[in-house]
Amino acid sequence: MKTLIFDSATEDAIKICADIIKRGGLVGMPTETVYGLAANALDSEAVAGIFKAKGRPQDNPLIVHIANIDELYELAAEVPETALKLAEAFWPGPLTMILPKSDIVPREVTAGLDTVAVRMPSHSAARRLIELSGVPVAAPSANSSGLPSPTTAQHVIRDMNGKIDAILNGGDCDVGVESTVISLACKTPRILRPGGISPEDLSEVIGKVDIDPAVLSELKKDEVAASPGMKYKHYSPKAKVYIVHGNFENYKKYVESAKGENKFALCFDGEEKLLNIPALTYGHAGSSREQAHRLFNALRELDDLGADTVYARSPAMSGMGLAVYNRLLRAAAFDIIEV
Repeated sequence: MKTLIFDSATEDAIKICADIIKRGGLVGMPTETVYGLAANALDSEAVAGIFKAKGRPQDNPLIVHIANIDELYELAAEVPETALKLAEAFWPGPLTMILPKSDIVPREVTAGLDTVAVRMPSHSAARRLIELSGVPVAAPSANSSGLPSPTTAQHVIRDMNGKIDAILNGGDCDVGVESTVISLACKTPRILRPGGISPEDLSEVIGKVDIDPAVLSELKKDEVAASPGMKYKHYSPKAKVYIVHGNFENYKKYVESAKGENKFALCFDGEEKLLNIPALTYGHAGSSREQAHRLFNALRELDDLGADTVYARSPAMSGMGLAVYNRLLRAAAFDIIEV
């Protein structure tokens, strides 16, 4: 397959990509979180193409992206007041809500679940693409399944060139990690995946919010994934990643003495100058937003540098730092070292 690559998200480029989606094709789409692999969410065959292109497990549900609030009523069997409060506060933006699904949503999109995950992206090119397509679009991250999510068009080209119909370059992603996923299909709203909207942000709008145990631990055997990003090893470079808990001095002692060829430190800005092994940084220690923005790019760069083993400094586990830690946990397949 020849993939059309558009260097900028002009109106003409977006129209061509919209026509591709109308015809059942796949488009690498920019969003404010990460690049998505967009297809007509109401077309089962188009959705099947997403799973094939990514090599994605069939029991991993997809998020449906919309351009206006009216589409939510078509996709969800019911829209509670809580959903409207969250939409008013955070849409368009990096928040996905899980609601009981309507009959028009194919079960291929929901991995057989009776719920649907919906969000309205804030990236102008993404919303325009959805508008011109005339349909809601299913759009998981536009990468090969398991690899770090793409935050630039070049990342998408690396993973998807020759596998999909088109890639639309809308610039670097602002947030850098996937959206927060909150389920409203339970008694107390529950965060299934942390992201660009923090638990504290959500609580300010709707009160008590639970955090699913799978945010910080593996799903139990045979437990069903209710959201993308819950079940499988995700976001991982080819190198073996370990998360190292502890202060910098203990971290330094450990990583410098640890065995392993082509080992790298993944640390905070300024710390690389104090280490005697190769190091990459992914933001300042006190800025979880900056860490989120830079994490996936750093994980991909480690592959480019030929890293075999990576020792990652642990971010804070509050605010948006929870999202950064969640991604690192899955990149490391839950391998944690205490120092």
